[in-house]
Amino acid sequence: MDKKIILSGIKPTGIPTLGNYIGALRNWRLMQQDDKYCYYMVADLHALTVRNDPDELRQQTRSMAALLIACGIDPERSPLFIQSHVPAHAELAWILNCFTYMGELQRMTQFKDKAAKHADNINAGLFTYPSLMAADILLYQPHYVPVGEDQKQHVELARNIAIRFNNAFGETFVVPEPIMPKFGARIMGLQDPEHKMSKTDTNPNGYISLLDEPAVIMKKFKKAVTDCEPVIAYAEGRYGCNNLLTVYCACTGKTMEEAVKDFEGAGYGKLKTAVAEAVIAEIEPVQQEYKRILADVTYLDSVLKNGAEKAGETAQKTLDLAFARVGLR
Repeated sequence: MDKKIILSGIKPTGIPTLGNYIGALRNWRLMQQDDKYCYYMVADLHALTVRNDPDELRQQTRSMAALLIACGIDPERSPLFIQSHVPAHAELAWILNCFTYMGELQRMTQFKDKAAKHADNINAGLFTYPSLMAADILLYQPHYVPVGEDQKQHVELARNIAIRFNNAFGETFVVPEPIMPKFGARIMGLQDPEHKMSKTDTNPNGYISLLDEPAVIMKKFKKAVTDCEPVIAYAEGRYGCNNLLTVYCACTGKTMEEAVKDFEGAGYGKLKTAVAEAVIAEIEPVQQEYKRILADVTYLDSVLKNGAEKAGETAQKTLDLAFARVGLR
């Protein structure tokens, strides 16, 4: 295949936020171009590192798949699949575990963060999940992996493992490059604009869920933190104002200069209302399409079955090669 291959995945834990949409999911849609071939995955195996309700996990997994399609992923050109439906992920993860050093895993930021949050459940999966993530990536021989700044470390580890394996057994894996969107990649919290918007925020007014009703979105933006400066501008240290302007630009397509000019002489009330309206206009069609897809059980089942079959063909070829390289087949 001459096309550049891209692999992206998301855990089915909670509903994605506006930050997830602008920073990742919307860009996944835009990556579906003639010179690229994309694989999109709902990473349900990664959700097992914390305690979960089985029925809830199943529902959230299907919900996430429906939401990805609603965000613009075209299953006809880009396989969309559930991670656990392709057994090669778990199989390659064990091989890669044997080429991952303890020190590398101990340095992973997310392990430290999650261990602190779930001190009563610091399990082996929580420690070794970067090896599974490396398997997720390397199975599809991707050239690029779209990530946010907080995930770049995982792609770097996957690169290190791929290089280590290739040096030991010959060319087996493509060494992928992380790519990060230049604008709108980091949407901050509405109540704490110095930190990234997160669905785990204990304050529900701090984030916009992709499934929030328009009235809820408007209410949350009207409560958004700004600053004491009377003039609306994008400037260093003005975290709240900068964040609102960034969201406005991301949802309207305007440049920062155009956005600032739109609110020349205006107060924060006008800015907050305009940002909320822009967000509603952007995600309301996504919400409607999501509801339609989720209700069409036959269609969603078909998409996931076909996606797993297409992904499985590629994954199995890579797995067979890796097994042969290490002497298992």
